[in-house]
Amino acid sequence: MPEAPSKLPKVGADRTRGLDFLFGALKAAPDEESAKYVEARIWALWMQTPSDTAALLMTRAKLAMDAQKMDVALKLLDAVIKLRPDYVEAWNRRATIYYLQNDYNRSLADIEQVLIREPRHFGALAGLGMIMQDLGDDKRALDAFRKALAVNPYLDKVPDLVKSLSEKVEGRDI
Repeated sequence: MPEAPSKLPKVGADRTRGLDFLFGALKAAPDEESAKYVEARIWALWMQTPSDTAALLMTRAKLAMDAQKMDVALKLLDAVIKLRPDYVEAWNRRATIYYLQNDYNRSLADIEQVLIREPRHFGALAGLGMIMQDLGDDKRALDAFRKALAVNPYLDKVPDLVKSLSEKVEGRDI
């Protein structure tokens, strides 16, 4: 996940409108550098929570993940989700940990929760594609990767995955 710039311009009090604006800017970005800046602003908004407790637990979960203490990170994320079940990024982080542990069923369940709350979550869509590819379901992987690219055309490695899976699933043009 890219780091957000240290000082972000105000997007406005209406979070949904702010995200709508940023997703529009992401699609219209003229180059990768601009897109990465907009992407970082989207991640920064996704990370925001009105709960100081949830924010503290998320910080500690990230530190635990960085230290490879996944069991601790999972317990912290479980607490965040219990406290703020509407907080998309807690679900997404937990899905990531489950994916890293090859616990695809739990990861998929958490990705589903992310996408219910934020259908444009390109990180969750790309994660869904990776899981489907690992499970050998290339058609569903291709669909998920295409959805991720439709939201964020500048995702690293995803265009190459779409190209190779398209050839595998749909065949090559004559």
